[in-house]
Amino acid sequence: MKWRALLLQLSISGAALAGNTDAIRSCQDKMLPPFPPTARELLVVVDQTTPLSPALQQLVANNIKPFLVAGNSFSVVVFSAYTQNHYTDLLASGKLDAMLPSEARNDVAKPVLAKLDLCQQRQPQQAAQAAGQALRAAYQGTSGNIAKSDIFASLKSISSVIKQSTAPEKIVLIVSDMLENSSVANFYADQGRSVRSLVPTREIRVVEDNHLLADFGGARIYVIGAGLLADETAHGKNYRDPKTMQSLHAFWSEYFNKSNAKLVEFGQPALLNPMR
Repeated sequence: MKWRALLLQLSISGAALAGNTDAIRSCQDKMLPPFPPTARELLVVVDQTTPLSPALQQLVANNIKPFLVAGNSFSVVVFSAYTQNHYTDLLASGKLDAMLPSEARNDVAKPVLAKLDLCQQRQPQQAAQAAGQALRAAYQGTSGNIAKSDIFASLKSISSVIKQSTAPEKIVLIVSDMLENSSVANFYADQGRSVRSLVPTREIRVVEDNHLLADFGGARIYVIGAGLLADETAHGKNYRDPKTMQSLHAFWSEYFNKSNAKLVEFGQPALLNPMR
């Protein structure tokens, strides 16, 4: 089943989904040795002040799906402004058990192995359903009419999810316009119709002075939606100056560098290459 179809068919609400932190049934059994540790941790962060077109929603799903394989873990978190009943929330997370090495399988009875294999075959679909439900709930709660966007404070809080992971590879996909609009800073110009030209070093000092740098634990960062403006998906008339977008990119690159992470790709708004 294609992910777009999965997202459209799901009917579960965000309220029902919140707190689904054990979305995948473990295959561990007392007759089995311990599974190898998690190899990769994926954190998907959705900014509910950034409405996405169907094409960008599909791009998010397409980039998540390859990570939902044995040995990986994932989480889906939403954030907004601390106002209008919006807040940071962990919608879903899960762990797909790693495959046992061949030498360990040789010591396990065949009936137990058959049960294990069937269980692990089901886990990617369970992960896809949980992630799809979380994304749909996130998009349902998205609005371009939310007055503020506390991106700095939200990312600082959310980064603890990935920092505490023991996985050797940590990947973060941020779905956001990356346009801060709070009491700390405002990246908009012309009453929200365009992006303000930033001086990255000056904005970084503002972040540091307000103690809003994060710690992503060495994660690789990907962004989808950078520079999107609230009514762009509906009207397509907003203009983003290339130099302005370069300064926005430069700011976030330095922000993540100072937040113990590496910005791999800054989708403006789409990724040109798949996440790796």
